[in-house]
Amino acid sequence: MARRTAIAVWQGTLKDGKGTVKLGSGAFEGNYSFASRFEEGTGTNPEELIAAAHAGCFSMALSAGLTRSGYVPKTINTTATVRLEKVGEGFKITTIDLNTEADIPDITEAAFLETAESAKKNCPVSQALSGAEIRLQAALIRT
Repeated sequence: MARRTAIAVWQGTLKDGKGTVKLGSGAFEGNYSFASRFEEGTGTNPEELIAAAHAGCFSMALSAGLTRSGYVPKTINTTATVRLEKVGEGFKITTIDLNTEADIPDITEAAFLETAESAKKNCPVSQALSGAEIRLQAALIRT
């Protein structure tokens, strides 16, 4: 199976330092800092990157499950919101909310919701992040 890499470089102290992250594929490179992680500063942060990975993984897992069941998804649009909170003396990702809307012809809402729950439970990123509560809100749309 494929192995994926990313590189992070940090320079300086926690509050005054700065860093860069770069995907091994070269598809993304961005800056991050204390302000972009814990405040509203510009740049990315680890939680935002986790959210992107989780939204992408979940959407693909949902598509795979639907396809296995004989449905052809038109669109799956997922937003992941990662919550980083102070817990004790440190920080922890406590919850991840997945909010998905999908246009799937000829599927019942019950079948859609069952497949979405399975995707939430079984996508590799959900499994890797199982220490956080992962909540799903799924809506079937018709276009």
